[in-house]
Parts: sequence; C-alpha cells; structure tokens
Amino acid sequence: MSYFDAASGAPLHPVARQALLASLDEGWADPSRLYREGRRARLLLDAAREAAAEAVGCRPDELTFTSSGTQAVHSGIAGAMTGRRRVGRHLIVSAVEHSSVLHSAELFEVTEVPVDRTGAIRARSYADALRPDTALACLQSANHEVGTVQPVAEVAAVCREAGVPLLVDAAQSLGWGPVEGEWSLLTASAHKWGGPSGVGLLVVRKGVRFSPQGPADERESGRAPGFENLPAIVAAAASLRAVRAEAAQEAARLRELTARIRSRVPRLVPDVDVVGDPERRLPGIVTFSCLYADGETLLHELDRAGFSVSSGSSCTSSTLTPSHVLKAMGVLSEGNVRVSLPFGAVSEEVDRFLEVLPGAVAAVREKLGAPVPATAVHEDSLVVDALGKRCPIPVIELAKVIGDVPVGGTVRVLSDDEAARLDIPAWCEMREQEYVGEEPADQGSAYVVRRIS
Repeated sequence: MSYFDAASGAPLHPVARQALLASLDEGWADPSRLYREGRRARLLLDAAREAAAEAVGCRPDELTFTSSGTQAVHSGIAGAMTGRRRVGRHLIVSAVEHSSVLHSAELFEVTEVPVDRTGAIRARSYADALRPDTALACLQSANHEVGTVQPVAEVAAVCREAGVPLLVDAAQSLGWGPVEGEWSLLTASAHKWGGPSGVGLLVVRKGVRFSPQGPADERESGRAPGFENLPAIVAAAASLRAVRAEAAQEAARLRELTARIRSRVPRLVPDVDVVGDPERRLPGIVTFSCLYADGETLLHELDRAGFSVSSGSSCTSSTLTPSHVLKAMGVLSEGNVRVSLPFGAVSEEVDRFLEVLPGAVAAVREKLGAPVPATAVHEDSLVVDALGKRCPIPVIELAKVIGDVPVGGTVRVLSDDEAARLDIPAWCEMREQEYVGEEPADQGSAYVVRRIS
C-alpha cells in the first residue's frame, strides 16, 4: 500500500519512535516536582522546548505545547482577541484557511480575504481589509489542500505597520523550514511532520497582548491546561529536528516527483484541471480535479489499487458541499484528488500511481454513466433538467448537450446541488465556453452557459 496522504498525517518518523519509547521510561514523572524523577522529566521538557523553539525561530519561553494543532489555533485566536478586546472584535482571515481557524473566527466579526485561482492571497488585500477595530489577522503559511505557499512576510509587514498582530497557521510548512517575516503568533501540529498525534505548538511573541482563556492553570504558562504528555512532546521535538536536517535534500527530491505528476496527469487523463500555484508551493503536494467523476468513488478505486489519497471534492457522503478552498479558488471541485507524498516516497510508487490513475478515472466515469438528460429546445436555447442529481451529473449532462445548440446559443442547467455553482463555471473555463451567470428558478438555480466554440 502506498500512503500518499502525508498532508493529513505523516507517518511516524523513526526518530520520533525512538524518542517516544525512550521517554516513556525517563519522562513519566511530573516535571513540576522537585524530586529526582520530576527533575529528570523537567530536563526532558526543557530540552524539547528549546529544540522546538530553535526550529520555529523563537525564544523557548514564547513556545507552549498544546494537546493538538487545533487547540493551538483556538487558544491562539481566543487569547489574542481577548488581549486586544479594547481595540475591537474585528478579525481578518483568508478564504482558504484551515477549518480550525474559520470555526474560531465565527465568534467574532470577520473579513475574509479572497484568493486567486492558484489559492494565493495578495498582501494588498490584507491592507485593504484592516480597520481601526481590527484586533488580529490570520494567514496560513501554506495551503493544506493545494499546497500553495502564501506571502506571509509581506502580510506580516503590512500588519506590523498597522499595529495588528498576525497569527500564522504553519501546520503544513513547519517541517520544511521556519516561517519568514515578523509574525506575532504561530501554531503548528506535530503529526504533520512525522511526530506523534496529540501535540501542537502555540508561539506568542513577547510584547503581544495575550489573555489565556478558560480556568487558570499553572502549566505551560497557563496557555495549555493539564498534565503534559511528555513522551509525545519529546518525540515531537526530536522528529522536528530530524526532518529539518533532511528537509533541503528531501524537498528537491519530492518536487521532482510532484512535478512529474503535475505534468503527466493532464496527458494521461482527459478533462483534468491541475490546481494550485505551479511554482510557489510545498514540495510534496499536488492536487487535480477530474471532470465527470465522483471524488469519493475515485478515492475508493485508488484505495483498491493500493493508494491512499485524499480529496477536497464536493461529492463526499458527509457534506455534499464543495471544499471551501476549491470554492474560494473558483476551480473545479468534482473528482478532486490530493496527492501528498511523505518523506521517503519513492519514484517507483509515483510511476505506478500514474499507471493506475487513468484506469481508475475511466472506471468511475463508466460507473456513473451519463443519464439521458431531459432537455427542451427553443431555437438557440436549450434547458437541461438536472434537479435532484448530484455532482458530477449536472456537468456531465451539460457537456453532452452543449453541441446541440448553435455557436452563440445557450444552455440553461437546472440544478439544486450547491456544487453546480462552482463546477459549471469551472467547466466553462476548462472548455472555453462562456459562463453567463446564475438565475433563480422555481427549484434550485438555472446556470446559463453560452456556446463559444
């Protein structure tokens, strides 16, 4: 089985495993106690904090270990917003932030900064969003779904000039290197770089107004209550140091492998949209979407073929809604596949994936079929009734009938699936047809497409 979902959780690094087992024997005592076992545990905790702080590029007393990256985000946003409550309750986020950031932001007055089709924001957009009552801005260092790297240093400079702290979610990038720029707060999660799950990092720079929320606790400067999971913390810090030592060489190798996927997938599989910035991107992530394919079914096909990948597809049994990242980018969401290669991924596995993928996509498209659309033709206009049909069926039916109207004629696709709002314009972009817009209908919406060629 080839594990290609490292962006969700990287396999445990060998150094992390060794450190975890060793610290189970040495680090079980309470590090706040003064007896010998407690002092030994305290030495391990301090060493882990120093190693993690060195990797981040901060002071050890600015770094707190939390029980997860999500808790680090929630605590960081809540503490920073409360610390600056006299300024206001306005918070700035990008439209493609991790869900932990977006969920935290729901408690405040939020401005979402848009992204372009590669998933990147512009620093100018953050400057335009700043207000007198802006208490905090948040920006991920790199996107978790498409790998696009954000201009953190530029945004940090804009925020610093305005006196607004910037919180950076560095979960996806910290294993590859420190985050550039004069950021104020930073969060990360150990399982993203090969450490054990259940360890997060929260860094709050000196001078940043911060008020920890919840009942007071004497541990971790009051920012992360409860007994420290010392073996996991030691393993997290050890693995971070280990992956950093390998990062430059491994990044070059994985970039070659992902570039191979990016270039060959469109040649091997028809009607594919490779998304994300082609240059400013993390080394191991490549994402593409397949027209006329169901993402969840495609993942099952690839799983049966021996590949573990993930999807931001709109067609998931849990939500039936598009990925907020792909939606913000305005790209195709149906049949979405994210390949995120772990440290040590080999060329032969990538080549085998490229051999298997065309057959898997073809099988999914064949299983879906394309139901005969119910159509009505009125001179140069055609109506496709796709009500009650989930993605990618509305797009399949559109593709089948676009040639039935003359050039300049229109097709109106009736759909009550939210994904159609994203996928039909994306299809038009890919097929060089004109997306006229969305109109209200008795049920759902009518998506109007004009035939250009």
